Amino acid sequence: MSINKVIISGNLTRDPELRSTASGLSVLGFSVAVNDRHKNQQTGEWEDRPNFVDCTMFGARAESLSRYLTKGTKVAIDGKLRWNQWEHDGQKRSKIEVIVDNLEFMTNRNNSSSDQTPSSSVATDSTPEQPGLYEDIPF
Repeated sequence: MSINKVIISGNLTRDPELRSTASGLSVLGFSVAVNDRHKNQQTGEWEDRPNFVDCTMFGARAESLSRYLTKGTKVAIDGKLRWNQWEHDGQKRSKIEVIVDNLEFMTNRNNSSSDQTPSSSVATDSTPEQPGLYEDIPF
């Protein structure tokens, strides 16, 4: 048995991109910056080193959340890792991304309460509804 679970929190590095598959499934892509602290060997000071994590959400909730997510939004997400491989200009490329199962807003927009920004945990439809859409990728 293997466990594929990841939990991260950080800020969106760009506005999310909403698109649809040929079958009409909504797909939301965004990136989250997650800091990693390390001690600078020369100065002895602790420094933050950002890691940029690509994230993908599927379904109707991804579509509705796209209205609230913007660059800089602080979120906590949990999901699973998925490895993708493709070819671009004759070169093989790959990346690991997080398929988001749940998303929680860590702060409201402008750090104030707002009727427009959801404030609680939101479960997302992480597995595409269309069987065979990603048949070579286990979910």
